Amino acid sequence: MIKNLAFLLLLIMVACQTEPVSPPAPVAPTPSERQLAWQDMEYYAFVHFNMNTFTNIEWGMGGESPDTFNPTELDCRQWAKVAKEAGMKGIIITAKHHDGFCLWPTETTDHSVKSSSWKDGKGDVLKELSEACKEYGLKFGVYLSPWDRNNEHYGTPEYIEIFRAQLKELLTNYGDVFEVWFDGANGGTGYYGGANEERKVDKKTYYDWENTYKIIRELQPNAVIFSDAGPDVRWVGNESGHAYKTTWSNLLRDEIYGGMPNYHTEYADGQENGTHWVPAEVDVSIRPGWYYHEYEDHKVKSLPTLLDIYYESIGRNGSLLLNFPVDKRGLIHENDVEQVLKLADKIKEDFAKDLAANAGSIEASESRGNGYEAENAIDENPETYWATNDGVIEASLTINFDGPTTFNRFLAQEYITLGQRVKAFTVEAQTENGWEEIASETTIGYKRILRFPDVTANAVRFTIKDAKASPTISKVAVYNAPKVVLAPEIKRTIAGKVSLEVPDEGVDIYYTTDGSQPDQNSTKYEGEFDVKTPQIIQAIALDKATGKVSEVSRRDLDLAKTNWKVVNGGEKAEQAIDENIHSNYVSKSNEIIIDLGTEVNLKGFTYMPMQNRYMSGVIQHYNFAVSTDGKSWKTVSSGEFGNIANSPIEQKISFGTVPAKFIKLKATKTLDGKDASFAEIGTISE
Repeated sequence: MIKNLAFLLLLIMVACQTEPVSPPAPVAPTPSERQLAWQDMEYYAFVHFNMNTFTNIEWGMGGESPDTFNPTELDCRQWAKVAKEAGMKGIIITAKHHDGFCLWPTETTDHSVKSSSWKDGKGDVLKELSEACKEYGLKFGVYLSPWDRNNEHYGTPEYIEIFRAQLKELLTNYGDVFEVWFDGANGGTGYYGGANEERKVDKKTYYDWENTYKIIRELQPNAVIFSDAGPDVRWVGNESGHAYKTTWSNLLRDEIYGGMPNYHTEYADGQENGTHWVPAEVDVSIRPGWYYHEYEDHKVKSLPTLLDIYYESIGRNGSLLLNFPVDKRGLIHENDVEQVLKLADKIKEDFAKDLAANAGSIEASESRGNGYEAENAIDENPETYWATNDGVIEASLTINFDGPTTFNRFLAQEYITLGQRVKAFTVEAQTENGWEEIASETTIGYKRILRFPDVTANAVRFTIKDAKASPTISKVAVYNAPKVVLAPEIKRTIAGKVSLEVPDEGVDIYYTTDGSQPDQNSTKYEGEFDVKTPQIIQAIALDKATGKVSEVSRRDLDLAKTNWKVVNGGEKAEQAIDENIHSNYVSKSNEIIIDLGTEVNLKGFTYMPMQNRYMSGVIQHYNFAVSTDGKSWKTVSSGEFGNIANSPIEQKISFGTVPAKFIKLKATKTLDGKDASFAEIGTISE
């Protein structure tokens, strides 16, 4: 009898241990199903391609002729192929920008592709792109500008019906739509059917957004709606490509309207006490401009910059909407393709092996019980998660490696179906010196990725310090991302100090100063060195851990500018000779005279035009003169900087050898007729 009773008690204990534990209660606000599906996309493409592509401006006025739109090699399959290879999950197209030109044959206006000579008015960019997206397994989204600088009815109730009719066409004729994107720019000067005037609207009430949104909910119930205020997805508040170290998906949505002036300073990062779930989307262009400009072909963002954008958007509880300014051919430019595929390769490399998933063990300081154990955080199932008991808002997970392990990335995700909870956390490493803190941060949300210098440790401890309720962690991961190995950037100060720079620490640099090919037997870079006379500097980067070697970087350095002075300069004149191409000097006299400090034999000069996003005063026609005394001048070269309008890079002009102590570069014509600007002036000497 006693044995039977003991056996019965054992069965009861086992049953109690295996009995499911109730999940934590949701913490409002929580995401909808459409928002959860959108959140899983993480990374998708924006395509700015429209009338502005052909007028070479960012915002058209609306009076452009439809015939101006005429791509010569439009290939939406190329867009889709690039996006797919880049790891993106969808494409959003500017179906209509502020100038009002429609990329589909709309029934609402003649200002569309049906009135252009492209494909004899029978073309439909939206159809071609939606079909390409289906072919490549991508989702399709549409940008429709509420503002219309072409339409004569803009600002009246009649335009709202036109706008809604356009919206209905987009949502019924091109298959499933995953996102509808509304810009916050509304009202201002425009063509407006020939009125050519300024029209203002009440941004809060004019569009009657509540009833406009109903159209989307009815026709595309799975589509998320983007604007400053959502209602589903919000603008991150900048166009530079980053979310914030503290980024809440919660938003005080009812306080916000599209285009409000203080949005980016007060609301863009979300609020802990936000009333609605409206996560952040990070929109940024791969070039300075949103639309294609040939003069930006050399300004495509570098791999290190794109990596920063990736880690500071997706890695900070945002999604990444990376823009391609499709060119006049109708193609994503080859320079853009090259850079985005480099990014794709590096992302794959960084996250190739999860060291936590292959660790010896994982343990929790506190667990809710059956179904919510620590192992759920490394099981690769997004629907399982580690959770603590109700009321326990401080707890930790410890990942124990089988031996000393080197890493430099840490990833964490919350089970956001139940709301965003974590308010503060730390990451520690158990090194030979004991436990050392390597990060102290705030929010997590859908995904948080931390970067830090290499750490070698036997264990990692992830501690939640504060939360709105018991934390729910669906994933933790640890990675050892290989170094970025790029050709070193060669810089020189006006004092002649040369520095060689690479994006990552722990990468060795080797260089030569005689023009020979560098290798790992060349001089190893240990710090700045002097180069005050003409020399050819070449350098490589080497990651000894992987054996990866960069391409060779080269810079032909001439005379150091240590003793140079601008003789006729106004304010900021020295910026023309400060060895910084991102600063510039604007001369009201359209010329600059420089004292070289000593007489030298010259055989040429260099001119770097302004490198600002919006350039002005770029010299097209020039006159270059030299003098030995600053009084008597001899013109040694005059002419045109050939393709500087489309390729505003350093211009090099050579001539026969002449003695000079003073040089004078004069603009006889600038591209825009404005005062001449100089980012940097240099010499070519014997």
